[in-house]
Amino acid sequence: MSRLSARAAAAAAIVVLPLLGVGYTASADPVTADTAATVQARAVKSSDGSYLQQVQQVDGRQMNLYVYSAAMEKIIQLEVITPADTSAPRPTLYLLNGAGGGEDSATWQAQTDIVNFFKDKNVNVVTPVGGAFSYYTDWQKTDPVLGKNMWTTFLTEEAPSIVNSALNTNGVNSIAALSMSGSSVLSLAEHAPDLYKSVGAYSGCAETSTQPGQDYVKLVVASRGGGDVTNMWGPVGGPDWKANDAYVNIDKLKGKNIALWITSGSGLPGPHDNLNGPGINGSVPTLANQIIVGGVIEAAVNQCTHELATKMAKLQIPAHFDFKPTGTHSWGYWQDDLHQSWPMIAKSMNI
Repeated sequence: MSRLSARAAAAAAIVVLPLLGVGYTASADPVTADTAATVQARAVKSSDGSYLQQVQQVDGRQMNLYVYSAAMEKIIQLEVITPADTSAPRPTLYLLNGAGGGEDSATWQAQTDIVNFFKDKNVNVVTPVGGAFSYYTDWQKTDPVLGKNMWTTFLTEEAPSIVNSALNTNGVNSIAALSMSGSSVLSLAEHAPDLYKSVGAYSGCAETSTQPGQDYVKLVVASRGGGDVTNMWGPVGGPDWKANDAYVNIDKLKGKNIALWITSGSGLPGPHDNLNGPGINGSVPTLANQIIVGGVIEAAVNQCTHELATKMAKLQIPAHFDFKPTGTHSWGYWQDDLHQSWPMIAKSMNI
């Protein structure tokens, strides 16, 4: 199969690949007068007009922050896992969900062990809920279906100052994400290279302005999300498409001392592609879909990621690329990616 046809097939597969999940929803307790009140009291209104509206305690280590975004003119929920030890200010890992934006059951919280994984780690883990099919970017116009999206502004300007004050952080940040947002985190780092100490990009295709890249964006935003891509970056092929292409702009990370961990599988069935695998629950059709559709998607991502590795090597931008010999576009591998990249992320933030 040619490079173009392989990518076209993968892009088409994105439309039909279901977002597998167990449908878990955290049950939040009422706001307590202790932890939540302390967090609320520490928060300050940002100079841009954004502010912390509410704090909701979920359990001893989890809470939801509800932040008003002045840029998007709406409240954004942030799921938070607090550090094991809060006696001193700690760094923050922003962990983004994929195409569904955390508005479905395909989330880090529902599909992986992040709560247990971070139970002994001294880091704030912050995951926004929202931004489905938005590429976590600033849109040129408000979309009739997907609304007003100004995620680059929110994630790089509005949220950090509020999170830092509310959670009493030390101001050190990293970011990691998968699939659609695995592309976005590289672009976010290019827009704000001094904000992050490290970036984890798992199974994301960095290209968005090439012909296959444009097809991916159209299929995620339009076919799956029902949005209009011209409201995002203007006419297809216009300047904003290149300005937000992480592959085109990767030179902006040169000399920035950002630790990078970038991964993809080969698309061939691997250790999580079986009836006992995460999210499969013994379902033969679900497994078949993961192997066939998820395999095609990951194979195309693998091509993108190899091209990115080649370009970064030529530009002498250091990064750790993890090209796994097997693995489909699915949650078991993204959990592995987080676990395996964590030592690098932790070291970058002096944890």
